[in-house]
Amino acid sequence: MKNKLIKEHAVLFFRKWSGKSYSLFSALSKTVAISVLSVIYFLSTPIISVAIEPDSTEVKMEYDLDEIEVSAQRTPALYSQVARIVSVIDRKEIEATAAQSVQEMLEYVAGIDVRQRGAEGVQADVSIRGGTSDQLLILLNGINITDPQTGHHNLDLPVNLSQIERIEVLEGPAARIYGPNAFSGAINIVTKQNEQNKINLATSGGSFGFFNGNAGCAFGTQKIRNSLAFNYKRSDGYIDNTDFHTLNGFYTNRLNTKNGTLDFQAGASVKGFGANSFYSPKYPNQYETTKNLFTSLKWKDKGKLHWTPALYYRRHLDKFELFRDNPASWYTGHNYHQTNIWGANLNSWFEWKGGKTAFGAEYRSEHILSNVLGKKMNKPKDVPGEDAQYTKSAKRNILSAFLDHSVYWKRWALTAGVMGNWISEKDGLNFFPGIDISYSFWEHFKCYMGYNTSLRMPTFTDLYYEGTTNVGNSDLKPEKSATIEGGIKFSHPLIKGHWAVFYRKGRNIIDWVKTGSTEVWQSKNLTELKTLGTEIRLQVLLQDKFGAAFPTIQLAYLYNDMKKKDADFISHYALDYLRHKFTGSFRQKLYRNTWFDLKWIYQDRAGSYAKYENTKSVGETEYQPFWLFDGKISYSQKHWMLFVAVKNIFDKKYNDIGNVTQPGRWLKAGMSYELPL
Repeated sequence: MKNKLIKEHAVLFFRKWSGKSYSLFSALSKTVAISVLSVIYFLSTPIISVAIEPDSTEVKMEYDLDEIEVSAQRTPALYSQVARIVSVIDRKEIEATAAQSVQEMLEYVAGIDVRQRGAEGVQADVSIRGGTSDQLLILLNGINITDPQTGHHNLDLPVNLSQIERIEVLEGPAARIYGPNAFSGAINIVTKQNEQNKINLATSGGSFGFFNGNAGCAFGTQKIRNSLAFNYKRSDGYIDNTDFHTLNGFYTNRLNTKNGTLDFQAGASVKGFGANSFYSPKYPNQYETTKNLFTSLKWKDKGKLHWTPALYYRRHLDKFELFRDNPASWYTGHNYHQTNIWGANLNSWFEWKGGKTAFGAEYRSEHILSNVLGKKMNKPKDVPGEDAQYTKSAKRNILSAFLDHSVYWKRWALTAGVMGNWISEKDGLNFFPGIDISYSFWEHFKCYMGYNTSLRMPTFTDLYYEGTTNVGNSDLKPEKSATIEGGIKFSHPLIKGHWAVFYRKGRNIIDWVKTGSTEVWQSKNLTELKTLGTEIRLQVLLQDKFGAAFPTIQLAYLYNDMKKKDADFISHYALDYLRHKFTGSFRQKLYRNTWFDLKWIYQDRAGSYAKYENTKSVGETEYQPFWLFDGKISYSQKHWMLFVAVKNIFDKKYNDIGNVTQPGRWLKAGMSYELPL
């Protein structure tokens, strides 16, 4: 096992772990650094992960070591070295909660705003720190899967929550790391990479005709590892026209060689769901079907010059029906969209006396076929499997290149870099510089500060959509921002957390707006939008410190305040932000292998929406604050687990986005079984 010593830091590099796919933002990390374990263990535990009960098994020991892998920059670094706020939801946390979808899991992070339209991951708008769903970059195992049609489809994933090892959230702009659309942050969803041959089975059911079934297996040799998983989920719906069914399959393959590792992944998903008032409360009988295909191939080299080339492709099909049945006489037909994305990137880094230097480039092509979005085609194309044609299309090419450098000197850590970006259709060449710096006062306490810039391109929906209640704008400019952030991080064996303050100034912010005298929404560039916010997280690890008889408690709070110049309009997304969000959790061992987990959320949203009753507008209504409580009791043995969970325990009635009614109390129960081979 080869190792190196970082100057001024007693840190060893264990290269054989660099192939772990669930390394934080693994696409950027080529090696994993491990310091003196008695110190780094406490410095590196993820902030938002609930403490794990003591366990002396070899499997648990390996898991703790893997938690140390942290990188939110172009070159690998320990969590203690990163001058950014990075939140990690690990597998233990996922298994402990009542959530059964990625969207529900993200709701427990204070810095994230999840506006669910459909339950159980059917559809949700996810944003970070007051941004919009279009200002967020989504990655699957480090590969960009963000949807250029609309942010509503960003979390159309070919994987289920049971297949996910961890969810990693980088808060704040990340354009110099990932390029355009990492405007307010990035979320990396990392799937399991099992080192043992096994079969996994899980099933659950509950209120509203809910059923969730999972089947998966891991097989292979030390050199070649394979993983295959399927999921089917359905419900009759909690109110009229909220039924759904989803089916997905996901496969990964890893080839380990003496020179590096080759990772292949492929997934597909199909969804059909009642979209009651999703896009317009005037027409509550909407229905939508989506199909998604995704694949990628990535090589990780073990040489002195660490280079990681990757290729990826994503196809997304969307069929939207304004009338599920009994269409109006004026209705001419459904909306059909097909987006095709392919890209290639190269990330490289090397270490020298002056620090670590990273460089690379990416090419990405985004193309849409539609009967609604884009410019009219000379020759229409048939819609696969439908008696319809695509009559419009749009395409853009994106080329990015970056240079990044990291230096660690005594108690200081500094990372600075720049991303150059060229977009074929909009605004030409742009540069996004950034710098992050931190200083450690002592072992458990440090301060940090950073300045970063970012850009977000308009979606194809922003540019071209025309409907009965929405009109796009092909003259939209990309929105840009500059963000200053600073704060403190503290990490003690008993208490962990951070306090951050951020200020973002955005120009040409894109939003759908209207005046009070019309029901038609139009996409426009707002002149300027300023955001000032603060975020506090605190984790009290009584369980880790004093044993399983004590609970683990976590509290987090986010405050946002936005100011706009132009006030003569009503905002649909950008100004309907979370002003206050408070989250908390309490986890306690009840008896032997029986655990109780309680989570709560408080939300107070700024802005208002046009309230409808019986498809008629009754005027603007402000969003009302609300509390939600979720609970779960689980019992586990070596290879199996039983659980009972309740979402929205007190049956709270609330609106998270417009007139879309959210589910009330939802009871679920289930079991899982793991069979080693």
